[in-house]
Amino acid sequence: MLPSRAPALCTALRRAAPGGLAPFHSSARRCRAARVAVVLSGCGVYDGTEIHEASAVLVHLSRGGAEVQMYAPDVPQMHVIDHSKGQPAEAESRNVLVESARIARGKITSLAKLTTADHDAVIFPGGFGAAKNLSTFAVDGKDCKVNREVERVLKDFHKAGKPIGLCCISPVLAAKVLSGAEVTVGHEEEEGGKWPYAGTAGAIKELGAKHCVKEVTEAHVDTKNKVVTTPAFMCETALHHIFDGIGAMVKNVLKLTGK
Repeated sequence: MLPSRAPALCTALRRAAPGGLAPFHSSARRCRAARVAVVLSGCGVYDGTEIHEASAVLVHLSRGGAEVQMYAPDVPQMHVIDHSKGQPAEAESRNVLVESARIARGKITSLAKLTTADHDAVIFPGGFGAAKNLSTFAVDGKDCKVNREVERVLKDFHKAGKPIGLCCISPVLAAKVLSGAEVTVGHEEEEGGKWPYAGTAGAIKELGAKHCVKEVTEAHVDTKNKVVTTPAFMCETALHHIFDGIGAMVKNVLKLTGK
């Protein structure tokens, strides 16, 4: 734009918005960002939160303009896995809250303090921690129990009509706690190893939930229950596909907040 034209543009904007330029931006100031709680289950795929999934969730929430607070239950891990060997480290014990703080860069709060009054939505990344520390699904399958605080949070957000996002194995939490919920963990057949955890779909059905087949880049939206799920690492595929699927989940969660 030529410098000589700038004053004319400013004059036109003032005429369009009586009282000066400030009203032109006032609507943006009135829009409040969605406040999203992210619930972690430790640090590391085999005994805690899947780190790539947590990072993807946080990136997409940041891109969507959300305000984020991370939480984790202050409980011992079921066990500790040596990730270099894929085997239990028998002599070790770790705390879920303390380990989750690694992902949260220290900014972590006990799950007991999470309330619907402070947040517009909640998201649970996956990783075996969801099936070992947030529930006993890894050991007990359809007969699993869900951590008391996790169950409270799921029921409270559902009752308040606020969206719940879950990915990878964590949709089993909603299947267990929210009767009749619709979720996805991807496909229902292993298909030559592409979907190595396809049997989880059967367990979800046994829990009384509806399983919906989706691709790794997709998210399923249960509009009635405001539950949004995506397969993530339930599929053996390139990382960017998982990132895109988590993006679809986050986008739909934010959309359901109405912010």
